[in-house]
Amino acid sequence: MAFKDKVAVVTGGGSGIGRALCEKLAAAGAKVLVSDIDEYQAKAVASAITSMGGKALAHKTDVTKSPQVRELVQKALDTHGRLDYMFNNAGVGVGGEARDLTLKDWKRVLDVNLWGVIHGVDAAYPVMIRQGHGHIVNTASVAGLVAAPGLLPYTTSKFAVVGLSRALRIEGRALGVKVSAACPGFVDTGIFYSFSLPGMDIDELLDKLPMRMPSPEKAADHILAGVKKNREIIFATSHAKPLYWFSQKTPRAFRLAAEAGLYSFRRMRQAKAG
Repeated sequence: MAFKDKVAVVTGGGSGIGRALCEKLAAAGAKVLVSDIDEYQAKAVASAITSMGGKALAHKTDVTKSPQVRELVQKALDTHGRLDYMFNNAGVGVGGEARDLTLKDWKRVLDVNLWGVIHGVDAAYPVMIRQGHGHIVNTASVAGLVAAPGLLPYTTSKFAVVGLSRALRIEGRALGVKVSAACPGFVDTGIFYSFSLPGMDIDELLDKLPMRMPSPEKAADHILAGVKKNREIIFATSHAKPLYWFSQKTPRAFRLAAEAGLYSFRRMRQAKAG
């Protein structure tokens, strides 16, 4: 009953984990605002929800633009009179070593993954303080808890989101506002196909993963279960927590494993180049 009749905004709600969150929140009785930069995708998700008897509205939002995120939150207030959950979920990624990256790559990832969350917090947090209640859920990653070579802009943004969430959780507690960081590992979503990987084939790289990627629906189940329990860090895939503890308890072994993975990546890239 945690989500019944509650008002939830989900950015990046048009696909992947965001879509799964929207669908599951609506199925649990929430009133959902499906936000995405792709208006067609947002409307498709909202339409699918309403066709099943759920309550959802679509809203086109570029999370890199603060006024658009504030407009999104205001739409929730104008439509439903309150905001119970803000899922800052929109994200992008860029792969490749630091030597391959441009400042444009860094800016694109940080604008969406970090500033998108900051804009969501800026819009939702004051509303929740006035209400005296609310829960902000920021989608980070296990790459925000452990070093991820080959994903420098991504891991930088996600470490920042984890730090932001933990600090804001302390500030918000006495004001009635809860804050969680959702940290999935590899999930079977389209985000990988938005990655630019110089000289590499993404399908070939994904085939080398040592674990099977869970579905977005499974990750969303973990996230919502963690939200119900008001977890500070929500490990949203089964391999995320073991990977984190591996990095914490045996840092040297983790570093060697990361270096081995990087070496394999370099060999694959070299073979691809001929």
